[in-house]
Amino acid sequence: MRDDLSHLPERQQEELGRAVRTLMDEFESAIALGTQAWKRGGRILKVILFGSYARNDWVDDPENGYQSDFDLLIVVSHEKLTDIADYWYIAEDKILRDAAIDRQVNIIVHDIDEVNKALKRGEYFWADIVRDGIVLYELPNHPLATPVPLSKSDALRTAERYFEEGLDRVDSALRGARFYIGDGSLKDAAFTLHQAAERAYACYLLTSTFYFPKSHNIKFLRSLAEDKEQQLVEAWPRGTKLDRRRFELLKRAYVEARYSPNYSITVEDLDALYASAKRLRDIVSKLGENRIGELSRA
Repeated sequence: MRDDLSHLPERQQEELGRAVRTLMDEFESAIALGTQAWKRGGRILKVILFGSYARNDWVDDPENGYQSDFDLLIVVSHEKLTDIADYWYIAEDKILRDAAIDRQVNIIVHDIDEVNKALKRGEYFWADIVRDGIVLYELPNHPLATPVPLSKSDALRTAERYFEEGLDRVDSALRGARFYIGDGSLKDAAFTLHQAAERAYACYLLTSTFYFPKSHNIKFLRSLAEDKEQQLVEAWPRGTKLDRRRFELLKRAYVEARYSPNYSITVEDLDALYASAKRLRDIVSKLGENRIGELSRA
């Protein structure tokens, strides 16, 4: 992996520096009073930039509703330190509210044993990070494993399983959402549409990379998937405030549609979101079939 950010404008380099400092500072605060050995000796072993800003194919067009996110992998010393709520939520919130950081910062957190096992299993997502990633921070003497290529037959079987199971679950959620819209259960419809979108991104990411993050944030999942495949951008209109407001309603639905009495959504919003979720499903289906075809020919 590289450690050079010279391909990025100075502004983005400064934003990444601020984000990393916040992550480091808040992690130290989170473990400061630890008594267990794994917590007291907890360490961030690596912070790695991956995705479009690492590959140098990022987009910065916020006026038209599209701006690439920073994607950061944080590698820690123990599995228990990967819990977002316990160790990373405050840092994420501070970064989100930092006026000096002009774009979304997404983090995934994994312990080094998990990362190295995934590399030895030949999972594409991790091999891509080793190939394209840029190290922003690293504690010496904690190397990542050398990626082991997955056999073509194993890759095909794994992709087929993820694709078939994943697409069935997307279709189930879409049927449920359509029923709830017709039934007038608008909050249930919103939550179920969220599940349809989440499952569609899971289907795509697992079929193509064999990895899916521990997250229900569909804005993050959308960013992660679109970073891999530009065709997925077509699923969600984002050129108007109404388009962006509707997607935000869908993002909030995972929690608020179930628990908040103040969450409100209209049938018109739901119909538009259903159309986008269905469009997403169809694109994912096409991409998955293409991917399995490629593996079959190989």
